[in-house]
Amino acid sequence: MNSDRAALSNLILRPSSLSPPLSSLILQTFFQKFDIFVNTPHAVAKMRELVLNLAVTGRLSENTDAWTESPLGEVSRLRRGYDLPKQYRKQGSVPIFAANGTVGFHEIHMVKGPGVVTGRSGSIGKVHFVYEDFWPLNTALYVEDFFGNYPQFISLLLRSLHLDRFSTATAVPTLNRNVVHKEIVKVPPLAEQKRIVAKVDELMALCDRLEAQQQERETRHAALARASLARFADAPTPANLDFLFHSSFSIKPSDLRKSILTLAVQGKLVPQDPSDIAVEDSVIAARKKAALTDRVLTELASDETPFEAPESWRWVTVADVADTRLGKMLDKEKNRGEEHPYLRNTNVHWFRFELGSIKTMLFEFSELGEYRVEPGDVMICEGGHGIARSAVWNGQLSGVMFQKALHRVRPLSCLNGHFLTFCLWVYERDGVLQRYYTGAGIPHFTGKALAKVTFPLPPLAEQRRIVAKVEQLMALVDALETQLAASRATAANLLSALVSELTAQV
Repeated sequence: MNSDRAALSNLILRPSSLSPPLSSLILQTFFQKFDIFVNTPHAVAKMRELVLNLAVTGRLSENTDAWTESPLGEVSRLRRGYDLPKQYRKQGSVPIFAANGTVGFHEIHMVKGPGVVTGRSGSIGKVHFVYEDFWPLNTALYVEDFFGNYPQFISLLLRSLHLDRFSTATAVPTLNRNVVHKEIVKVPPLAEQKRIVAKVDELMALCDRLEAQQQERETRHAALARASLARFADAPTPANLDFLFHSSFSIKPSDLRKSILTLAVQGKLVPQDPSDIAVEDSVIAARKKAALTDRVLTELASDETPFEAPESWRWVTVADVADTRLGKMLDKEKNRGEEHPYLRNTNVHWFRFELGSIKTMLFEFSELGEYRVEPGDVMICEGGHGIARSAVWNGQLSGVMFQKALHRVRPLSCLNGHFLTFCLWVYERDGVLQRYYTGAGIPHFTGKALAKVTFPLPPLAEQRRIVAKVEQLMALVDALETQLAASRATAANLLSALVSELTAQV
């Protein structure tokens, strides 16, 4: 990329009547600062826009005294294209142009090339330069008369006008050529038009090379990120966290979160401790504490599990280690009692609650214990969009209840609710939960199905270590995401400010 920037500097600064001091300074400043903007979305597109702006405003010319100002319709007249139904098209080599570009070929032409085509109806804004003879359809406009001007320069001029801003506000966007013809433009003599086009072609070609190198760099970084994720997955130890949080490249925060949660539920995020109380003993004690009958834990063959769990873990069902129930049906005619706030599925998102739109429902005094949400309860969406979204309630509101669109899972003392939400998230992402859903149109996650969901349960102490490690790593990911967003926003603002400053110079 450095070599191409050097080539750009040579092109811009070489002695020539095409490179006056002002345009040289403008472009040199921009390309010298490109490293600052290399990761900014659309950085090269901004560069091209700058080159185009300089070209049509005379800042790639040594002298603009001979430039003339007139309505667009006096330097290039647009005309509507010609209808050509598909059944009448015959195989040939003549390109057919619609509003958004070529849509096929025909055996004869309607317009001699070279020419310029843009959209009239449907898709507005793109400008196409056509070297050969062509057929413009009636959804396109073409330049009928260049009035002696250089067609390639007229193409640059039309691109600089951003024709989409002239589009009518209808269901089908339309460009009225009579309105565009009134736009005032500046045009240099023919020889200068040709010199400007040659300069722009050179600059745009180098922009293409910069863009290709930028894409190659992004591809290389993506490969390094995937390799780092794989290396950490193979050896997920605290010492190998550098594979995830590397200084020379960044892994997408969403990919980091996926990797962290996957490793968490597979037992690869923290080491196992043989001194932890065995899962079976914890479950027996928890069920006894809850006055529930003893239960034989699920025994699954290796081909029945979505992944291999550590030896000290056990596969359990939700019913083994938690109490589940659906919320109260919202029925204004039948409900009695006093109003209480309640949670709906729109309030429950993955690992968090949105409490900006809490509603109230009537609950009788005898129902309060049955439908109250307590700290530590896991709330799970029962159906529709967002099915299985889960979050642990931390007592954000006092006295809150829940509606029938939600499951309340109240973990026994052997289960950490946060660990359960990690498992559900991974299962939903990997499609494991699909086998538990019912309903052809709108899927539902019934109470019976939820009770049967099988997942790997670590010793309680290890669950706590896993949750703590996930929270620690997620905080790092959040900080990284904030930093990346701030960096991109700063670069984008600097880029926009620089382009505005440079294009404002006269």
